[in-house]
Amino acid sequence: MVTGPDILNLVLLFLLHNIPSESAKFKVLGPTDPIAAKAGDDIILPCYLKPNISAENMTVDWIKVDFVDEKVYRYQNGKIIQEGQIPSYRDRTSLFKEGLRSGNTSLKLTRVQGTDQGIYECLIKSESWYDDTKMQVFVKAVGSRPVVSIKGHRDGGMGLLCESEGWYPEPELVWLDSKGVRLSDGLNETHRDLKGFYTVRQQVIVQETDTNQFTCRVLQRQINVEVETEVHIPSELFDYTTPWRRSFFVLCSLGVITVIGFSLAVYCIYRKKDKHLGHVKQQHDEHIALLKQQHGSGYSKYYFDSIRRHAVDVTLDPDTASPWLNLSDDGKQVYHKHIKQTLPDNPKRFDDYPCVLGKEGFSSGRFYYEVQVENTEWFLGVARESVNRKGSMELRPENGYWTMWYWTKEYKALNDPPVILTLIEKPRKVGVFVNYEEGQVSFYNVETMCLIYSFTGFTFTEKLYPYFHPDSYYYGVENVAPLVICPVNIND
Repeated sequence: MVTGPDILNLVLLFLLHNIPSESAKFKVLGPTDPIAAKAGDDIILPCYLKPNISAENMTVDWIKVDFVDEKVYRYQNGKIIQEGQIPSYRDRTSLFKEGLRSGNTSLKLTRVQGTDQGIYECLIKSESWYDDTKMQVFVKAVGSRPVVSIKGHRDGGMGLLCESEGWYPEPELVWLDSKGVRLSDGLNETHRDLKGFYTVRQQVIVQETDTNQFTCRVLQRQINVEVETEVHIPSELFDYTTPWRRSFFVLCSLGVITVIGFSLAVYCIYRKKDKHLGHVKQQHDEHIALLKQQHGSGYSKYYFDSIRRHAVDVTLDPDTASPWLNLSDDGKQVYHKHIKQTLPDNPKRFDDYPCVLGKEGFSSGRFYYEVQVENTEWFLGVARESVNRKGSMELRPENGYWTMWYWTKEYKALNDPPVILTLIEKPRKVGVFVNYEEGQVSFYNVETMCLIYSFTGFTFTEKLYPYFHPDSYYYGVENVAPLVICPVNIND
């Protein structure tokens, strides 16, 4: 028979048996200061047991406080548990396996991205005890240098677009004139990618000034970072109304003469009125035709000829040509064929991609060349000397390529991000102009003298080489038309 005191003794024994001893207790320790992380780097989130007992048979949970049900990382019963893990942390998180024996439960987080910012909890459980610690992670990402592109005439001025990407936290973009005065209070257009990084862009319409110098500045006050790009707009680009002004003064002068004529001989004027108006209309129509011939999107023939005066003699370099290309004997034409040639490999030669460089590189000044692109698909531009020539390639300025394409019936400037171009007239001949010191690469429709697109605001530190890449298909049919380097004649 069990008496009351016996029952009490059993309860006390049970409770004592289930209360963890001092040796079974532990503390979880972490950093006292926030952790600063730079985007793209690998970081360690420190977490330790005190005393330094083994955590190999414990449960280690890394939790981001923003997420209730999902975990950054879980280790349990000697295994990594991926079920319930936040997708963006897969393949980027790990523990130090050997460190678990001494109570090191720190988390390694690789390739830090914007979404990693936040508060993290390190929670350790044994069979009889648990404890946790929390820490703050701040992420810093300095984005790209602002890229400025000219959008053409807008509302009596010149439209400019500036954009920069890869920022965290979200930055601010402002346009300034040459005196540092803010040009516009327009709202920034902001986008955030899946990794949490921000792209910011803003358009502005500028008027002609005494300097025509404008600055796009991107600043992030929280991380005290500021980057900017200056752009200079040639006066000729603003001067698109000059011929009309001249016409206005000419017509005014004709009007004064006409009034005097009316005063002297009303009868004669009335008889010849129709003939005179017809003559004025003919002059006006001829003047409009002349403007269309001499001007394209506001670029005067004088300005375009000044660019073409920097023409250089470009010849293709066979040592750089991909085995998928055929070059003409004079080095002025390149075809893309489906029959791969057997060519000696060398460090200069492109292997997988059907492209070729010019023989001559340029490390200063200005240069210009023209290419016939009719009845073919193409990639054109310039590449720096150190570009990767083996295996896969991505054509963008960060990798040393300033190019545009016509492919699958679409024109695109391969900036970062790429810019889809809407062209009124399809170019049959494309001019490529480089101003090395100003960090500018521009593309022109030679026949209309129109600017297609400009890369601006870059800093060149290596030789730049003309870049050619003919595609093998044209509207789904095997391409037989070559890219042809043309002689430049400014009297065209």
